[in-house]
Amino acid sequence: MQSIILFAVLVSTYLMVIAKRTPALIRSFRYQSFCLFLATVIIALREHQLDLYVVAGLLFILKVVFIPQLLYRTIKKIKASEELGLFINPQLSLFWALGFTYLSWVFSARLIGPSDAVKVIILAIAFLVVLAGIFLMIFRMTALAQIIGLLVMENGIFLLASMVSGGMPFFVEIAIFFDVFVSVLIMGFFVYRINKFFTHIDVNKLSRLKG
Repeated sequence: MQSIILFAVLVSTYLMVIAKRTPALIRSFRYQSFCLFLATVIIALREHQLDLYVVAGLLFILKVVFIPQLLYRTIKKIKASEELGLFINPQLSLFWALGFTYLSWVFSARLIGPSDAVKVIILAIAFLVVLAGIFLMIFRMTALAQIIGLLVMENGIFLLASMVSGGMPFFVEIAIFFDVFVSVLIMGFFVYRINKFFTHIDVNKLSRLKG
């Protein structure tokens, strides 16, 4: 089951990297978050820890249900273009993702060693998810895509903590969820205000206002 979840996380990461439209990016993020929810439930069943059930519930409510719906509503409310505005086309983006996968695998293998292949795979995918989030924040021009990039980075950190160490301390998990929740609300508000005053959410165009 664990290998299936990891493969699903990997596929969802690739789908986000090659996505050309915002709804497709949001759907892939929801799919990835649901996989992390399943992984957390499995760990909770194995470890018999009540706090992991709470974390899994928060993960489902916030990242599988609330945040994607909030992003969908934001798109409809501001009537923004669904195009992500690609600095790099999907084919080249996939090439970058494959390169990130290789680098993550090499780094994880050297960090852990060949003795524990499962942890190497988990660590490699976690690093890949973080790098994919950074990639989205740098090479996608819309503010909403950059919000999702930040959330994807947090998913990578969550995957690393949950599946390698058995979960971060409960209060650390809750603090991270709260920070992410508040950050998305604030960024969603700013996206709405930016679109209201400048009629677009293309951060590449906003950068021309400097100076």
